[in-house]
Amino acid sequence: MSKLLIGWSEVDTTPEGVVDLSGQYYHRISQGIHSRLSATVLAFESGDGEQAVMVSLDLAGFQSDFQEQLRAMLVHELPELDVSKIFMNVIHTHNAPGVDPISGIGWLKEPSGVLPSAEYRKILLAKIRVAVVEAWRSRKPGGIANVLGFARVGHCRRAVYSGVTAEMYGRTDREDFTGMEGGEDSGVDLLFTFDEKNKPTGVILNLACPSQGMEATYKISSDFMGEARHLLKKRFGADFKTFGQISASGCQSPRDLTRNYKGELDFWHEDGVAEIGRRLLTAVESVFPQATAKIDFSPAMRHCVKKISLPRRRACRQDFINAGIQLKKLTAAIPEDEAYRQFCDEVGRNEKIPGRPGPYDSKLHHFVLIQNAKAVISRYDEQDKKPELEMELHSFRLGNAVFVSNPFELYLDFGHQIKARSVAEQTFIVQLCSGTGGYLPSERAEQLGGYGGLIINGNVGSDGGKILADLTVKEIGELWTNCKIGNV
Repeated sequence: MSKLLIGWSEVDTTPEGVVDLSGQYYHRISQGIHSRLSATVLAFESGDGEQAVMVSLDLAGFQSDFQEQLRAMLVHELPELDVSKIFMNVIHTHNAPGVDPISGIGWLKEPSGVLPSAEYRKILLAKIRVAVVEAWRSRKPGGIANVLGFARVGHCRRAVYSGVTAEMYGRTDREDFTGMEGGEDSGVDLLFTFDEKNKPTGVILNLACPSQGMEATYKISSDFMGEARHLLKKRFGADFKTFGQISASGCQSPRDLTRNYKGELDFWHEDGVAEIGRRLLTAVESVFPQATAKIDFSPAMRHCVKKISLPRRRACRQDFINAGIQLKKLTAAIPEDEAYRQFCDEVGRNEKIPGRPGPYDSKLHHFVLIQNAKAVISRYDEQDKKPELEMELHSFRLGNAVFVSNPFELYLDFGHQIKARSVAEQTFIVQLCSGTGGYLPSERAEQLGGYGGLIINGNVGSDGGKILADLTVKEIGELWTNCKIGNV
C-alpha cells in the first residue's frame, strides 16, 4: 500500500500598528494585542496523486476572490499542485482586520489612521503563499486518526418570545421568553496527524461555535481557537500545529443565555477565552489515547471540488411594499446619517456601563431598522437578475472521516441534517470556507425574524439550505462509493 504524505506550516499574520477590527456594524480601532493571529496550512497527498491543501485563517471572513488570488499566486510556483484543491476557511474571530473593501457599504467607511484593508490583504496573501509552499514542500510520510471529543462551548444565541419572534442575544428573563430557538452541539471533531514514528504532529479541531468570545472588545485576538493552539503547543510541543475549523453554527455563540451569566463567566471577555481554551485542551487530551491506537498510514483519500448554485432568498411583492413604507417613515423621523451617529453614541454609552456584558449594539436600533428595510428593497430589485448564488463545495474523504465545506454562517439545523445522514464515521463540516455567503438560516429563524434570520443577513434561505444539505450528503456518499481503500 502507498503512504500518505503530510505537510504542515504556520505563519504569524498579526498586523503591525493600529487596525479597524472587522465583524460589527461600527468601527473598533484596535487597542493592543490580546493574542497573535496566524494562518495554518495542512497539505495532504496520497500515493495515487490525490491532493488537498487546507488553510485556516484568523479572520472573520473573506470574499471568494481572496482565495482565487492565492491560487493564482501559486499556479507557477507549485506547478505539480492542482490549485483548485486549495481551500481556505476562517475561525470567525471578530478581532482581526478585514481583507475586503468596505467602501461600498456607504455608512461604514474605512477610517483614516489605520492599516487599510487592501494593504493587509496584500500582506496576508504574501504570508499565506509562503506558508502553502512550505507545507507542500515539507510533505513526509505520516498517518492520521480521527476521534470524537466533547466540550461545552457553543449555545444557541437566539431567544424566542411568545413563540412568534426571536432576538439575537435577547433577554431571557422576560415573562414572554419561551425558550431558545435551536439546539446545541457539544461534539469536538478531531483528526490527529502523526509522523512515521507515531509522534503527534498536529490536530484538526472542528467545533460548532465561532471563535468570537471577544467580539465586542478592542484588542487584536485569535480568541479561544488561538488559546487552544497555545495550550496544545504546551502539551504536545512547540512544533505541534492546531488547524481550526468552525462547523455549522450560524445560530451559535460561546454564551449560555438561559443562565443569564449566573454562576459562570459571561464569556464576553478574556477570562472566557481562557476557560474555553482549557475546555478544548481537555477535550483533546481525553481522547488522544484512542487516536494513538488507530493510526492509519494508508487511508482512503479522495477530494472532489464542485461549483453548485443555490436559489437566492427572495423578497415577495408585499415585503417590498412594506419595506418601502417603513423606510420612508424611518428616514423621515431620523435621517440615516444621524441615525448612525446615534447608534454609535449608544454603543459607546453601553460600553461604559460597569460590569455589563455585550453586545453593546442593538439590532433593533433605528439605524439598523433602516438597513433592514433597504436590504429588502435591494433584494427585490436584484433577485430576478441574480436568482442564484454560485458556491464552491469541497468534499474530501480521508480514511473514515470526511470534510465538507460551505461559505455560509450555516445554521445548526443543517449541520445536524448532514452529520446524521452522512455515511462517514465522522463528518467535519467547514463553514465560512472558500468565501462568505452570509447567514443561512433555518425555516424557523426566517419565520421568527430578528438578526440572523432576515434578508439583510444572507443570500440564501432555508429552501437553499435544504438543497445544500441534500447535495452535501450525496457528495459524501459518492466518496464512499468511488474511493479505493488504502490507495492501492
